This record gives sequence, C-alpha cells and structure tokens, in this order.
Amino acid sequence: MLSVVVLTKNSEKYLAAVLSSASFADEIIVLDSGSSDNTEQIAISFANVRFIKQAWLGFGAMKQLGVDLAKNEWIFVLDSDEIITEPLKAEILKTLENPLFKAYKVPRLNYFFGKEIRRMGLYPDYSTRFFDRRFARFDGREVHEKVLCDSDIGVFKEHFIHYAYESLEQFYNKQKRYACLNHRPNTLKSLLNPLWSFFKLYFLKGGFLEGKRGFEIALGYAKYTFWKYKKD
Repeated sequence: MLSVVVLTKNSEKYLAAVLSSASFADEIIVLDSGSSDNTEQIAISFANVRFIKQAWLGFGAMKQLGVDLAKNEWIFVLDSDEIITEPLKAEILKTLENPLFKAYKVPRLNYFFGKEIRRMGLYPDYSTRFFDRRFARFDGREVHEKVLCDSDIGVFKEHFIHYAYESLEQFYNKQKRYACLNHRPNTLKSLLNPLWSFFKLYFLKGGFLEGKRGFEIALGYAKYTFWKYKKD
C-alpha cells in the first residue's frame, strides 16, 4: 500500500537508519546516482529495498522517476539523511486507513552541526512528502523541487528528522552548490538580498537565541543568496 522513495549517492552514514525507519513500507525504492562507498551493500541488505542505478537527472526528475517506478499509489519521499520517527510512522499508517487528502505536508526537524534547530523559521519546516501519485507529482525543477497536487493538501502533526549539516564547511559548500543550480544573476539583489536574509533569520526569527550556531546559519543562508544572484 505504501512505497518509500530514497535518493542516494555515497549515503552510507545514515542509510541503515533511514531504511530501518521506513521498513514498515511495502517497498523502498533506492535510486542511486553513482555511489562509490557502501551505499549499495547497505541498501540491498534490506529485504523490501529495490536498488536502482540511475545517472543524475536533477532533484525533481530523479524523485519523480522514483515515484514512477513504485508499485503502490501512496508514496513517501525521504532524503538519505532523513529519519521517520515512530510517532510519524503511526500517523502515516493511521492516515492510510482513511486518507482525507490526496497529499500531506509533513513537519521536518532539522539538525545543524549536531543540534536540532527549532527557531529561525527552520521548524516545523513543512514539506509535501506523503501523497497519492495519481493526483500529485514533482515539478521537475533541478533544485528546490516541489510536489504539485490537484487538490487541497493536508498537514501532519508528527515530524521526521533531517540531519541537514554536520559541519560549517559542509553547510557552506552545499549552499554554494544549490546557488549555482538556481543561479539568477542580478547585481542589485546580490547586494541587498543577502543583508535582508541575514537580518530576517538572525534578528526577526530568533537566530541570535541559538548563539554562535544561529549566527553561522544566518550567514550561510545570506551567502547562498549572494551566490544565487551574483554575476559570473
């Protein structure tokens, strides 16, 4: 009744925990874009995993391909550093008994540098991850992809966990990568928008209450905004 879709590439660190948290599903589609670590060995050790190798197509297209390959109508999409909690598992199974919507937004609790962050607009950080594929699909964007649904979207109460960034270096490198994928050169925005991004996250949304970690997170997203709009 339920298929879980997971994208991987060199994802060995959290993958066993990710797949264990999703093991209640009828099947797990692991779509791998060229791992050179133990990702494949970990994945195929789970009885309900279908491990499929696929050259990278972009986030939206890759996730939609995983959805298309699934055997079931109901889909939950996970990244390879995201864990379904036991309360969320129970909510998923209960919802499957009598779905009131065709898609659901699910809260996400992000961990930055080893600590959960509940301020700065980073929680509950809703993301549409659970849906009936007959009525919803990914928009195909290369980065910051979204699920489009033909009807109203429900909202779950329980969250899943996202081990977003382990280090400051990883955080900044990933923001630079995302900015390159979403590059929109604009000189004025490259000057003004990073300042606003930092001010909003650090002051208006309580980043200062997170101490040094809050400053680093706000600075990282400001850097992303600069890289996104700066001219080549």
